[in-house]
Amino acid sequence: MTTPDPQRPRRGADILRTALRRNTGAMTRGTVLMGLYQAGETAFPIALGLIVEHSLQERNLGSLGLSIGALAVIITTVSLSWRFGMRVLQEANTTEAHRWRVQVAACGLQPVARDVDLKSGEVLTIATEDADQTADIIEVVPLLISSLVAVLVAAIALGLADIRLGLLVIVGTVAILSVLSVMSKRIGAGTQEQQARVARAGAKVADLITGLRPLHGFGGNHAAFASYRKVSTDAKHQAITVAKVNGVYAGTALALNAVLAAAVTLTAGWLAFDRQITIGELVMAVGLAQFIMEPLKLFSEMPKYVMMARASAERMALVLSAPPVTVPGTERPAAGGDLEIDCVRYGALRKLKFQVAAGEFVAIAAYQPRSAADFASILAVNIPPHAYEGAVRVSGQELSDLAIEAVREHMLVNPYDAEIFAGTLRTNIDPSGTSRMVPEAVEASMLTDVVALHREGLDHSVRDRGANLSGGQRQRLSLARALAADTEVLVLHDPTTAVDAVTEQLIARNIAKMRRGRTTVVITSSPAVLDAADRVLVLDDGVITAEDTHRNLLATDEAYCVAVAR
Repeated sequence: MTTPDPQRPRRGADILRTALRRNTGAMTRGTVLMGLYQAGETAFPIALGLIVEHSLQERNLGSLGLSIGALAVIITTVSLSWRFGMRVLQEANTTEAHRWRVQVAACGLQPVARDVDLKSGEVLTIATEDADQTADIIEVVPLLISSLVAVLVAAIALGLADIRLGLLVIVGTVAILSVLSVMSKRIGAGTQEQQARVARAGAKVADLITGLRPLHGFGGNHAAFASYRKVSTDAKHQAITVAKVNGVYAGTALALNAVLAAAVTLTAGWLAFDRQITIGELVMAVGLAQFIMEPLKLFSEMPKYVMMARASAERMALVLSAPPVTVPGTERPAAGGDLEIDCVRYGALRKLKFQVAAGEFVAIAAYQPRSAADFASILAVNIPPHAYEGAVRVSGQELSDLAIEAVREHMLVNPYDAEIFAGTLRTNIDPSGTSRMVPEAVEASMLTDVVALHREGLDHSVRDRGANLSGGQRQRLSLARALAADTEVLVLHDPTTAVDAVTEQLIARNIAKMRRGRTTVVITSSPAVLDAADRVLVLDDGVITAEDTHRNLLATDEAYCVAVAR
């Protein structure tokens, strides 16, 4: 079983530090290359100023040729450093986003559920959008550093011409970042709330898709749509709010950058008019005032992306740092398939007590569906052992002492609403591709007619949630998967409710035949399955009230006869 990692990040800041730490090499290479790009961009107007200052005024062809060669080197450096720098950073970004997506998915797929108050749709948003935005920090830091390089190069070059120009760039940059850092905090908070609302909308639509069939059945689709429209509208309004803040931020950044560029240009023009700098230095200053707009724009946008990455990292921490619902044991079930339920009290169950011997086929006729559902959830370890009274023993060992993954390898509980996945019939029956019981399982579940209908046989495509299969076909496919697992203990919950009486009779006989010598428990009200069992336990009002064969119970128990006779 995958156990929680004690070194797993606990906060959003820890997640960002982890991302930065394991991408140090790629970020270093990317920073160097992007620094060369920004330095080359900034060097271009400096080179133009030097050309005007020396080559054109001196009318020296040799100097002019050397200057043109220098410009070619600068242009080549700018082109190649951008190309390879962004390639390095985007590869690291994509890889890091993949790592976080896998880590979030691994948390959701662990045998022990995590104590997190998030629906599946919200976890999906965290595993996609939030993982991507968190990984953006890999690009943000190198771009921030390279932009700083460009600003420093420009400030130094202008300072060599006149110290006032250099100081103007430095003071202006600090002032711009101070204003924008305050605004970026609001963007981060707004983005976090937007992601939360989008996640809630995703969770709502996931729930609606899951329950689409029953919603159509009782005419609840219009009310469901209205409910989704409300949460989606909330997400839309929050997105518009964030977009407005982003717009104000971008407009403010652009305006401040333009003011700084204009200030540099006007100051340089005044200094040239006053003959305090040369014409070449004026050309350099004007060129830098234009070229510095890009690194300043990039530099001023970085705080916003840092806050967005941090907001997404905080949402990922909700999943990654959530504690497990229960701490399972470490032992594995011993050989054998006996099952003991000892005075279990939970939900609708009231001191439920019975025992199933190894190799026995027992059917449980539950008069109340809630009792059946609670019992199946306990056996499936969906309910942690500390949440109910009494004990469940598998092969003589208490469930609380066993590793959950080992329990599920030993005892399979197949729910009545088992999921069907997109793929093929074969991948739904044998997801791991290791079962040797697929042909027998297909035959026992009476899925042979579905296989025979299609030229591809078991390789026939199945849509998501089995949308291209009937209810009976989906149920038989789920049963085939459970039988193909060939576990020591198999628990089936209403495996034949969607099939006709003839098919149900055949399936009941096939289950008894295929599972001979293996422990099998079926929660059902089907007369055919009840008749095929070695004995029947009657579960009424949370306790076992009767025990015998199906036919003896029919002859002696009037309530049983009314409950199961069709």
